[in-house]
Amino acid sequence: MSTALVTGATAGIGREFAVQLAAQGEDLVVVARDTTRLEALAAELAAAHGVAVEVLSADLSDRDQLERVAERLRDEARPVDLLVNNAGYGLGSPFVDTDVADEERLLDVLVRAVLVLSHAAARSMTARGHGRIINVASVAGYITSGTYSAAKSWVIVFSESLAGQLADRGVGVTTLCPGFVRTEFHERAGIDKGERSGPFWLDATDLVRDALADSERGRVVSVPSPQYKALVAALRHLPRGLLRNPRVTGLHRKRP
Repeated sequence: MSTALVTGATAGIGREFAVQLAAQGEDLVVVARDTTRLEALAAELAAAHGVAVEVLSADLSDRDQLERVAERLRDEARPVDLLVNNAGYGLGSPFVDTDVADEERLLDVLVRAVLVLSHAAARSMTARGHGRIINVASVAGYITSGTYSAAKSWVIVFSESLAGQLADRGVGVTTLCPGFVRTEFHERAGIDKGERSGPFWLDATDLVRDALADSERGRVVSVPSPQYKALVAALRHLPRGLLRNPRVTGLHRKRP
């Protein structure tokens, strides 16, 4: 039986990863800040699927707490076969209107945590000759939409580079690039997206199922749904000047 470690496991895409992996018989290490919600999730999955679920509460913006998660990935006595770097959030205001400390914490979670945990996992996995890493990025990584977009662009490039480096060492790396997903992400960021209906709103269940299948097939970039595949293809060819227009990227704000 193999073990998967999922960050940001208590809500949204991360929770769906945990649910589907448990249903496949994977033991789990679930990571998030909220210990109460983690313990409830662990009890639910253990009861439903008979898997072992380890709770590891950590704020990934805190370097000491992040290191505890990295140490768990380095533990050769309890190997982790799949790392899902999913933890993340957004900020609902433009860069100049956001406190710089909040921007720094965002980068710690979206960039530094992915770097540190991928390094810990990759070293352990290459030593064993097998393993997989899934780094959750975003379609936003293909546009110019603030710090979140920049961070997700980094995740895409980093993951593609790491996939190339590890291709002949038995370790697969996939970067997942979702668009709008029906989770609590936008509410927590204070971003109003209306009724969340239409062809560009995806269900987390389908998204995660397809991402796991892509990872198992060795696909390096996983873009969900035909509509987002078409959108990403278009974004790769649009003039950068157009993508810098805040009215296009959604960052246009009317001043009060």
